[in-house]
Amino acid sequence: MDCVFCELIQNKGFYLESELSVAVFDSFPVSVGHTLIIPKRHSETYFDLTKEEIEDMFNLSLRVKEYLDSEFQPDGYNVGFNCKEAGGQTVMHTHMHVIPRYKGDIENPRGGIRKAVSKKKI
Repeated sequence: MDCVFCELIQNKGFYLESELSVAVFDSFPVSVGHTLIIPKRHSETYFDLTKEEIEDMFNLSLRVKEYLDSEFQPDGYNVGFNCKEAGGQTVMHTHMHVIPRYKGDIENPRGGIRKAVSKKKI
């Protein structure tokens, strides 16, 4: 099997599961509790998902937040998708990042996800 996420799903390497998705801690976390929500069906990007898969991933993200809130008590979250190589995607199987944020983890969190393109002044 060539896809690391397909293999992870097959081997039950996740901590939460729904009908169409799984949740796993990121192997290269940017914060404590950084989680990936991965659809069970192989698809490349968010834009390849069915409406049912999107709804399922969204619902699982709420369960993930409840778990992360109880285990790690973060002060905020960044949630999103990287699509295609130019968008920062490195594993070509759709996945949603749920990134817990903590007061003081960076000097100034203002702008949140907009800082992904650091040279842009929006």
